[in-house]
Amino acid sequence: MSSKIHPIDWKRVDILIDLALEEDLGENGDITTNSVIPADLKAKAVLLAKQDLVIAGLPVAERLFQKIDPAITFVAKVQDGAVCKKGDILAEMYGSARALLTGERTALNFIQRLSGSATMANKYQNLAGDKAEILDTRKTTPGWRNLEKYAVSVGGAHNHRIGLFDRVMIKDNHRELAGLEGSGGILRSVERARKTFPGFEVEVEIDSLDELQEALDSGAEYILLDNMSNELMAEAVRITAGRAKLEASGNITETRIPSIAETGVDYISSGALTHSVKSADISLDIIIEK
Repeated sequence: MSSKIHPIDWKRVDILIDLALEEDLGENGDITTNSVIPADLKAKAVLLAKQDLVIAGLPVAERLFQKIDPAITFVAKVQDGAVCKKGDILAEMYGSARALLTGERTALNFIQRLSGSATMANKYQNLAGDKAEILDTRKTTPGWRNLEKYAVSVGGAHNHRIGLFDRVMIKDNHRELAGLEGSGGILRSVERARKTFPGFEVEVEIDSLDELQEALDSGAEYILLDNMSNELMAEAVRITAGRAKLEASGNITETRIPSIAETGVDYISSGALTHSVKSADISLDIIIEK
């Protein structure tokens, strides 16, 4: 599990920005702005927090505006990951009034969504304290995984595997299919994974203490405790005795996080950090200087 800031993959993000602008501008561009606002008019704008939040995505907003007009000046007043209060100015921009209006909604779509993830990640990690690390999952918006995992990490939580390529994770369906060959499916699956992809860490998902023992015997580095009660998880911690890292998953709610952390598990993973996020309330306001 990574506790570092997940880097922005600009090659992927540039594609997202281009697609987002293309779907908004179509063939005719911003017909309202281009008909109402003089081409040579300059303006100042600010990105304003309309609620308490953890900001994420300011570099994406800057990139988007400068794609529309490279002459736009974008000055971030805070850094991604900052805890901001309602009313805080997040960034100031100056340049073509047309460019600022044209990019407004698309830029907000990015930073509101990402700040929603960062804010939730920060809240969840604070609930767990230093007793367990909060992890995200692969339940991400298609195409947005890089940005959503970036937002989780700047919010103070942690990244699970990035995709199917960076860790062997033997989940329930793998386990069920392996079991068709007879007993010992977990042991057999881990052994095959070690032979096929040596050097990669292995995680096994289990839902009973009987399966826990087989997972421990397999030598898996990580064991995911799926939809277990707090009492069962505490017992799993006792039995494991540090021989593997334990991850709690399934039915993770804000109210349960503190008590789950108290069981002694190492990690608590939640898809809600990316799939059930409410976008943060942020506005772009044009500043009229008198």
